[in-house]
Amino acid sequence: MDSSLSFIIGIIGNVVSILVFASPVTTFWKVVKKKSTENYKVVPYITTLLCTSLWTFYGLLKPGGLLILTVNGAGAIFQFIYVTLFLLYSPQDKKVKTAKLVAILDIGFLGSVIAVTLLLLDTKLQLIFTGIICAVLTIAMYASPLAAMRTVIKTKNVEYMPFLVSFFLFINAGVWSVYSLLEDDFFIGVPNAIGFVLGSAQLILYTIYKNKSKLKVQKQVKISKADGSIIEVSAYEEDDRDHHEEEKRLKDRKLNKNRSLPRPAVNRLYSSNKLMRTLSWGPYGVQYSSSNLPQEDDVEIENEEIIHDLP
Repeated sequence: MDSSLSFIIGIIGNVVSILVFASPVTTFWKVVKKKSTENYKVVPYITTLLCTSLWTFYGLLKPGGLLILTVNGAGAIFQFIYVTLFLLYSPQDKKVKTAKLVAILDIGFLGSVIAVTLLLLDTKLQLIFTGIICAVLTIAMYASPLAAMRTVIKTKNVEYMPFLVSFFLFINAGVWSVYSLLEDDFFIGVPNAIGFVLGSAQLILYTIYKNKSKLKVQKQVKISKADGSIIEVSAYEEDDRDHHEEEKRLKDRKLNKNRSLPRPAVNRLYSSNKLMRTLSWGPYGVQYSSSNLPQEDDVEIENEEIIHDLP
């Protein structure tokens, strides 16, 4: 019963892990289309290639380690393709750095571990030695999002910690933790239990800060250096829609206030005419003559306008 259940859990773990390994496919499709790696970092893929390769070797050494072998073999193939695309489409200086890292970690270190395990250790110690190295590397990989978690707490912005990545890592660690309990495998259990705890913490942070995050827009800004060269950097500007909405509300409130004011009792045309008539008087003051005084018909008309304009 336990063996069949652990096999089912292992199959589920294979599916989830392969989905995690395949998640950067869209990113590298863009790299191929643009024929440029832009600002993407290659180090995570190089270290994941090393980790999955060592776990593949562990699956070969472990009796009944078929599911460990298949999932990590598939992961190693994915990472190898990603690193190869980096070598093809990155600038020349990055190609050299990438090639050095691959030579040191994925060839030199991996080859040394395999050589020491097979040539210097007996059968009992081979699995323990390889398992310890795999567990340490997996813990380091699961702990790598700690920097992103600190950034989220500091900035109160979940932009630097994508939800889907955190969610799938949480599920992946949980499934393999259950598998390790059923298989009684300490080397698989410890790093995945730590990953499960860290994944839970990431999801909790996301829940806390997702509504507090301010929408930001990334823009590429070109800056001229003193030597005449131009560099391109990423700049972020906060979305100030809330600020605009607040200004709109204040403006509407002022307009409504102006509309609620009582209408003037005197007709504006009458006031303007009276003002112009006053200004047309000569510099020597008002001449009290019959020509300057309003006639009776004018007074009646003006009085009617005043009455009609009352609110």
